[in-house]
Amino acid sequence: MQYRRLRYLSLLMSSAAAIAGATTALATPASVTPQEPGARMVVEAKEMVYDEKKNIVTAEGQVQIVYKGRLLEADRVVYDRNTSRVYAEGHAQLTERDGTVARADRFDLTDDFKNGFIESLQVDAANDTHFSAPRAERADDMTTFDMGAYTACEACKDDPSKPRTWQLKAKRIIHDSTEKTIYYEDATFELLGVPVAYVPFWSSADPTVKRKTGFLTPVLSYRQALGAGVGLPFFWAISPDSDLQITPTWFSRQGPYLTGEFRKRFENGVMTFRAEGTHVGDPGAFAVAPYGAGDRRWRGALQTTGDFSINDRWRAGWDITALSDRFYLQDYKQYNYLLQNYYFRESSSTIFLTGQGPRSFFDLRSYYFQVLSPSDVQAQQPVVHPVADYNRVFDIDPAKTAGVGGQVELDANVTSTSASVAMYESINPRTLDSVYGLYNVCQLYQRSTIPANSQCLLRGVGGDYQHATVSGAWKRKVIDPVGGVWTAFAFARFVGSYLDYDRTGLYPIYNAAWEPIPNINQGLFFDGQDQRFRGQALPGMGAEWRYPILAATPLGGVVVEPIVQVVARPNQTSIPSLVNMDAQSLVFDDSTLFEWSKYSGYDRFETGTRLNYGGQATMSFSNGGFVNAMVGQSSQLAGANPYSTADAANVGLNSGLNSRVSDIVGRFAFAPTARISFIAKGRFDNTTLTAKRIDLVSTIKFDPLTLQFQYANYASQPAIGFDVRRQGLSASGRYDLTKNYFATGTVTFDMSRYLYNGLTANPILFNTVTGANTTGTAPVFSVAALGAGVGYQDECATFAVNYTQLYQPQASTGLPARNQTVMVSLNFRTLGEARFNYGLGSTLVNDGVRNMGAGATTTTTSTSAR
Repeated sequence: MQYRRLRYLSLLMSSAAAIAGATTALATPASVTPQEPGARMVVEAKEMVYDEKKNIVTAEGQVQIVYKGRLLEADRVVYDRNTSRVYAEGHAQLTERDGTVARADRFDLTDDFKNGFIESLQVDAANDTHFSAPRAERADDMTTFDMGAYTACEACKDDPSKPRTWQLKAKRIIHDSTEKTIYYEDATFELLGVPVAYVPFWSSADPTVKRKTGFLTPVLSYRQALGAGVGLPFFWAISPDSDLQITPTWFSRQGPYLTGEFRKRFENGVMTFRAEGTHVGDPGAFAVAPYGAGDRRWRGALQTTGDFSINDRWRAGWDITALSDRFYLQDYKQYNYLLQNYYFRESSSTIFLTGQGPRSFFDLRSYYFQVLSPSDVQAQQPVVHPVADYNRVFDIDPAKTAGVGGQVELDANVTSTSASVAMYESINPRTLDSVYGLYNVCQLYQRSTIPANSQCLLRGVGGDYQHATVSGAWKRKVIDPVGGVWTAFAFARFVGSYLDYDRTGLYPIYNAAWEPIPNINQGLFFDGQDQRFRGQALPGMGAEWRYPILAATPLGGVVVEPIVQVVARPNQTSIPSLVNMDAQSLVFDDSTLFEWSKYSGYDRFETGTRLNYGGQATMSFSNGGFVNAMVGQSSQLAGANPYSTADAANVGLNSGLNSRVSDIVGRFAFAPTARISFIAKGRFDNTTLTAKRIDLVSTIKFDPLTLQFQYANYASQPAIGFDVRRQGLSASGRYDLTKNYFATGTVTFDMSRYLYNGLTANPILFNTVTGANTTGTAPVFSVAALGAGVGYQDECATFAVNYTQLYQPQASTGLPARNQTVMVSLNFRTLGEARFNYGLGSTLVNDGVRNMGAGATTTTTSTSAR
């Protein structure tokens, strides 16, 4: 170990003998200052004696020896010049430059410290790891601990005799400092002083080693469709800047499965490549098409990432994923963030170039989306090639602009997309295909002359679409003599688009029995217009006034601020493009009330003259807490209301902005201390004050308990496909039972699922268990996700057991189900991590179908898939 540096003690004793000569005692300096490497040795002791007859040099009494940054301390140090042996005893301790401390009752070593023995050794390394043994032997660069123990856990401060969280005890522990490896013979692993595992031989990397070639901890798992799985990772440290990890896994039901990941670091970035795949042993374990990939034998995935700094302002990279099929992740990946949302699942790949200046930004990206749900059609997914954004802000010097001054912002966007098939969505009522009930179809594929009565929307165009927007805006803020804050602004927006949609006819899906998608009917959504090029120039100007009123109260400072904003633009069409691809999400709330345009993208923009008005008040407490409230409204003063003008996706309708006077929006935030916070946002009907949109978020932190709540309730928006209200509740929390033990939990309720029983639950199912047809329904508090766990954590170990329940298609049937999993993880610092995943089975969303549990198969025959 580190105490091998004691060989320098022989130099000390030789020097001491020469200095002492025939003198029997010599006083040493009263203080010693540690020297830099390469400096002379400095000794401090109460007494140093040289026995000429025995040829022995002895230093006694609080001996301290400093040499090249190392400090040796002992009650007594003896150097026998006849045998070239060095003895240090009595509170003997050696401190290395890195902080490692070796303590022993007695050191007995050769003068070069290549060989020797130590009694009652304890080593506290700089990385908070510990070795101990009643006897140890040093031979060259190898230290052997007889009946030794190793741990990365600290002793209990209140009771040092208390067993440490974990430790390895072995008949022999051999530390090879050259190989940076620790070997254990006849080893027993103890948890809290209790032996729990035995291995005749084992090895691990030196705690100082961050990367070392060798086998890692096995990974165990069980899932009904895969069987029991055992994976043995092998890590290869190819070079200081690259490594490779290969994990062969064997599933008892599906056979071999191989994963490999290569990582490479460069001076200016990093890249990774990951490949995994298998030859399916039992395809019958998975649902057949279109609910699963039961007909596939070869399955796998490729993933690569890269991120490189070209210079201090420019970055480039990629994040690309390719899957053999859309069901691969749900079948073979026990836990994947892409599968946590039952309703929206996709894998995205991108290549990017980004530049960031002091007041400018540029981003260029291309995207490819691969769907992961059986209800999605891959051919409807657009390929983005590319999307480019540029933004720059700069100030204007009033002295050079006749006092105008202010700030100018330039913004530009270019988007190019293409897709093979149009993406229609039926509304009023919602209609699914008649064969499997998987994807949304439009029976008429046409729009009514009254937008609100339209039975079909065009969400995505089948064909090529390019869109470019360039805008410039100027604004300047001034404060009037009475304290009012005025902001004048002006802007100009230029838009150009090119649309070449597919007019070839019908696009078949899966097989001839399915309803084909007619690309040719896209023209019905463009109001008879078939121009390929469209353009628009839109100038605008406006002003905003705020008047902050300050007051002091016994509770704290108060600021009340009324706000009025007017934005004037020409009365021209608010649909500069035939289609709407990037502005389909429209949320009117407190955060968008004073935006010049409340649309989310570039394909739509406000027109006409609009008045936005409201106010906010804030009270700040002396302890850092606050209360904030805000309320406001928007009105169309002149020109056609753009939010009541429907495009191909009906964006704007049912938004709360589609009437001359909008709904009322508000916000209330309350945080009396750092431990409690509450935020409420709402949108209310402007005449009845009926709630149209409610969002509540709260966090409570009172040690040892932490709670988080979120609630959402959105009224129905039939014009854009939401026939009934949407409502959900989620709660999560953590309770620290003690300093080290904790419990966690999370639950998400879909409180609208029961309103979609005709779509989300199988209306008629034949139950092979009971032999009867059943009707599936969902409860009001339908669990969308559920998790609970307990764990232990300290400075050297983490243990956790987690139970999760998620909506995922059932592997054997492909039908919506609640899949249940128990995940166990155990991490020991410096030793590694052990993980075990166990699938408990799944329950179909339809309550009429009995859950057979883990190890059994539930078989259903459905006349309607949803």
